[in-house]
Parts: sequence; structure tokens; C-alpha cells
Amino acid sequence: MKRIFCLVFIAIVLFSGCKLGPNYVRPPVHAPQTWKQDVKLDASLANMPWWELFRDPALQELIHIALAENLDLKIAVERIEEARAFYGLQKADLYPQVDVNASAGGQEASHDSVVKIPKDIDTSKSIYQLNGSVFWELDFFGRIRRATEAERANMMATEEARRFAVIALVADVARAYVELRDLDLSLEISRRTLKSAEDYVKLAKLRFDGGLTSELDWRQAEAEYHRTEAFVHTFEALVAQKENEISILLGRNPSSITRGLSIEEQPLPPEIPAGLPSELLERRPDVAQAEQILISSNARIGEAKALLFPRISLTGFFGWESTDLGNLVTTPARAWGIAGNLIQPLFNAGKNKRRVEVTESQYRQTLYAYESVILQAFREVEDSLIDYRKSGERRNSQAARVEAERRVLSLAETRYRGGVSDYLEVLDAQRSLFDAELDSVQSINDQLVAMVRLYKALGGGWSPPETTQSPPVATSGK
Repeated sequence: MKRIFCLVFIAIVLFSGCKLGPNYVRPPVHAPQTWKQDVKLDASLANMPWWELFRDPALQELIHIALAENLDLKIAVERIEEARAFYGLQKADLYPQVDVNASAGGQEASHDSVVKIPKDIDTSKSIYQLNGSVFWELDFFGRIRRATEAERANMMATEEARRFAVIALVADVARAYVELRDLDLSLEISRRTLKSAEDYVKLAKLRFDGGLTSELDWRQAEAEYHRTEAFVHTFEALVAQKENEISILLGRNPSSITRGLSIEEQPLPPEIPAGLPSELLERRPDVAQAEQILISSNARIGEAKALLFPRISLTGFFGWESTDLGNLVTTPARAWGIAGNLIQPLFNAGKNKRRVEVTESQYRQTLYAYESVILQAFREVEDSLIDYRKSGERRNSQAARVEAERRVLSLAETRYRGGVSDYLEVLDAQRSLFDAELDSVQSINDQLVAMVRLYKALGGGWSPPETTQSPPVATSGK
């Protein structure tokens, strides 16, 4: 027993040995001090929870439903469970493996074998066994610990992937809803313009019948009516398709979508503070995911290097073996053993050395991928900042254009009814106003979508760590 305790003590010492391979150190990343676009840096838009940014009650309810029912998000959650199981599976190799075995059987030797056995001797006998065995690989060079470190990083990467999926889902639902309200208003404008075109067809017909104008005015009015009618049909189809897109995001079959505020009533933050560029590295889950993959790849180097050195393990067993079941657990039937094993690779044509080279190359690849994700993150923020700013300016310009086009149409109508000009002047004014109104709605959509994209680019959607805010509970599910 003393020897057993000595062996166990030595095993514990060996188990707490070194870990081969480099310890992970975050690589230096150049982050700009300020954004290229001139924005306030005292607070970040990303610190605003989504339920405070998207204040349309109907949109909030849609986001709640999507977070609960979206199938892609459910897949992301299951991937976390899978990675957690792999982590536990790998971590189990750090501990001894204990098995229990029980068996009962019988055997009989042949009387006609090479060694002649008299026929009056009974050659049959029963054998009973009950024993336990232990196997423990001592992680002296850190192979198992490095592999466990790699699996833990993979598990953390899947968690970051889930966070990214949540942000993307919230952004996709918000974007699709804004686009739906854009199409709703475009359809409303088209129908209103179609009713106006119908009135002009009737007026042109009356003036033609009265001999005041030629048939050309009447036919031009008819053509414009049908052109606008085609727009109505187009927008009706786009509205239905956008509803289907939102339904799929909600994890449901295509169906109608509940509306809330119009696109013109959708609130906008008074200003867009973006925070410091360096904060982006800590906030964006795709950046954090890329770093966790880098940590895992770094740990795989140590796992591969450990295979160049001996693998040391302890094995032991304790149990009973007897031909008499009644005497199975007695002292004479007892058997035990303990041994240490060492396996040192001598020649495998450089296989283990090449494995180290493979893991080192994979680490460099993940490092470049990590740096690429960071650069892409900075670009997305800069693009979203300029897009949001310029789309706001376009929105103001388009609104002024609509007012000017309405005045032009009013003057053209007055001139036409007074017989000063022909219908072509009114037709041009109608088309210009219709196009201006559609462009104005599109500019509102562009600004709102740019805000959503900026929010996503900043890694938004989460409350600041020091707050305990929680999203409002949806009142119903459609």
C-alpha cells in the first residue's frame, strides 16, 4: 500500500507539470483614435437597448416573437450546447477512467487433445470474475489541458456567434419592417396618384367631347393612368413579399404582419454618437468570436507539440476471480495490480513534427482572419456613419423637392383649366410629383435602414453592463 501511495503522489506531481506550446497573448491591433466621420465620442449608440431605439410597439412585438421563434437563432443556441458537450468530453480526459467488470462462464477441455486427459477426469469448470480497473493518462506535457483549452475557446466562440445572430436578427427584423412601411406608403401614394389620374382621364374626356381639346390629351391621360396602375400592382406584390420575408424571420408561415407607426412617424435619435473605435473590439461579437477561434488555434499548437514527448499513464486493477461463486469475494480469490506506462514516439516519418507545422500554419491563418474581421468592422461603422448622415441630408432635400413639385403641378393645373397650356404640361408635372413622392419615401427608408445598419455595425442591442434594464414584455403574439 505504501508503494501505491507513492505512485499516486508521483502521479499528482507529474499531473501538475508544464504545458507545452505558447500561452495566448492578444495580438496588437491598430485602432484609430477617432472615426473618420466627425461624431460625438462621449457615449455610444450601441449602449442603447434595441427596445429604446426601435420604439414602434408593433416592431417591438415582432422582435420579441423573432427572438423566441426564429429557427436560425435556435440552431445557434444548439451549437452552444454541442460545443459545451465537446468541452466536457475533452475535459473528462484529465481525470482517471474507472471501469467495473463482472463475468461468469464455463469451459471444458477436450479429452482427445495433444495432452491426453483420462476420460474419468472432469475437465469442465466454471469461472467467475468481479474486478475494477483504472486508467489515468498523466498530462505531464499538457496535451490534454491544451486540447481542453481549445475546446473551451470553441465553446466561447459559439456563444459569441449566438450573440451575433441575435444582433443580426434584431437588425433584420427592424430593416424588413421599415422597408414594409416604406412599401405601404409607396402603395398609398400610388393609389392616390391613380385616383388623381382617373379624374384627369374623365376631365380630358369631357374636354375632348366638348371640343375644347384634341383626342391627344385624352389618350395621354389614359396612358398615364395605366402607367400608375402598373405601379400599384408592383407595390402590392412587393408588400406581400416583404410580409412573407418578415414571417420567415419570425419562424412562421407567410402571413399578414401587424403594422404600427408609419414610416414618417418612426423615431430617430437626435444625434448619432458612435463611441471610441477601440470600444468596437470589445463590443462586436464577431470580433470576439474570431479571437476565441484564434485562442483555440493557439492551444492546438501546444497539443501538437505534446505529442512529440512521452505519454505517461497509470493502470491498475483490483478484484476477485474464482471457480466457486460462493468463494468469489474471499481473500484467496483476490487479485490486484498497478503499473506505470510510458510511450515515446521514436519513428513515424516526421508525422508529429508535421502536425505541429500544420497547427502553426492554421494559427497564422486564424490570426489573419481575426485582423480581417477587425478591419471589416471598422469599415462597416465608417460606411454606416456616412450613409446615415448623407441619407438624412437626402431626406431633407427630397422633402423640399416634393413641395416644389406640388407647386409646379398646382400651377400647371391652373394653366390647363384656363386653356393657357395643353395637357402635356400637366402630365409632366404629375409624373415629376409622383416620382418625387416615391423618392422622398425611399429617402426616409434609406435613413432608417442606415440607422439600423449602424446600430448593428456598432454591436448594439445590449444594455450597458452597469444597468439592469430589461426589454418590455410583448403583449401578444400574432
